[in-house]
Amino acid sequence: MRGLWVGSAMALVASAVAAQQFGGQQDRAFADQLWQIMTDRNLAGDDAVQAFPYAGTDPHGMMLETFYTDATVDGRERALVVKRNYGPEGLTVDEVLGSRDDHLASVTVMFRREEGYAPDTGNWFWAKYLPDGSLDQTPEGMPIAGTAQGCVSCHASAEGDDYLFTTNADLQ
Repeated sequence: MRGLWVGSAMALVASAVAAQQFGGQQDRAFADQLWQIMTDRNLAGDDAVQAFPYAGTDPHGMMLETFYTDATVDGRERALVVKRNYGPEGLTVDEVLGSRDDHLASVTVMFRREEGYAPDTGNWFWAKYLPDGSLDQTPEGMPIAGTAQGCVSCHASAEGDDYLFTTNADLQ
């Protein structure tokens, strides 16, 4: 019986640790800062710069725009990847070009945090925003920000060790 209790306690601790690493108050605050920086730099929001969309796939969207840059958050300049995700299925480039706002489903972001943030995942911070800048949520109601397990599990299969599918450029 003691073994069952210890196993249950360990599972609860592991669950609590996972919850702290994903969608907690610190992650939400950092994601808010990041969104503000992106809108200030016209990478998100009403006046966002535009690129030519390309074909995508789930879970991001059927058409995508991706931007690679650096951003300074909390005094640290790091790599930032911003992906605009358009849908629904069957959407064409011309439809996106004709009315981006009508088709924007979400904005997903990877920001390389400081060494030691999440060494097992390249120190990336992930976030998924709705078009208005609020954080999207998991079916369980957790904001998608931090070391998002769904993001990590897919991006771990990217070629190389950078967690990026679209480039193997050194984004340090």
